[in-house]
Amino acid sequence: MAAHFPINHHLRPLYRLLCVVAGLYMLVFGVVGFAQTSGNDFFTQDNAEWVLGLRTNPAFSLLSLVAGVVVLGANLIGRNLAHHINQLAGIVLTIVGMGSLALMQTEANIFAFSMVNVVVTFILAGITGVASLYDRVGSVSDAEAEEHFRHGARVA
Repeated sequence: MAAHFPINHHLRPLYRLLCVVAGLYMLVFGVVGFAQTSGNDFFTQDNAEWVLGLRTNPAFSLLSLVAGVVVLGANLIGRNLAHHINQLAGIVLTIVGMGSLALMQTEANIFAFSMVNVVVTFILAGITGVASLYDRVGSVSDAEAEEHFRHGARVA
């Protein structure tokens, strides 16, 4: 059985806006964090800085900058690109949050994550992941076929 993703959901603009805000936060955090930590070692844990409420080093700032550009760009472009990027971002951010939670008190914490970072990562994962459930676009006939499928009717 195929997954159900509504097509042309009436709240799609709201979900895209939430992803734009999430992408913008990642982008601004990455830029400010990279500027503030540029003199530190790339994967430093001891000299990590606090930026916009999160602990960061140059590596995590650069990663956030790239993630912000990708999520923000995809949602500004829209179409089904946003659907796929938001879906991928939700999965990747969940994995990053779980991995960071597991490695937080170890030497393997290369991005200098704190518990606040993990919580924010899960919030961003939730926003992008849930948005990906409702931001798919298509033609009117595609939307009607999806509605028939959702209600158990067969399409000829």
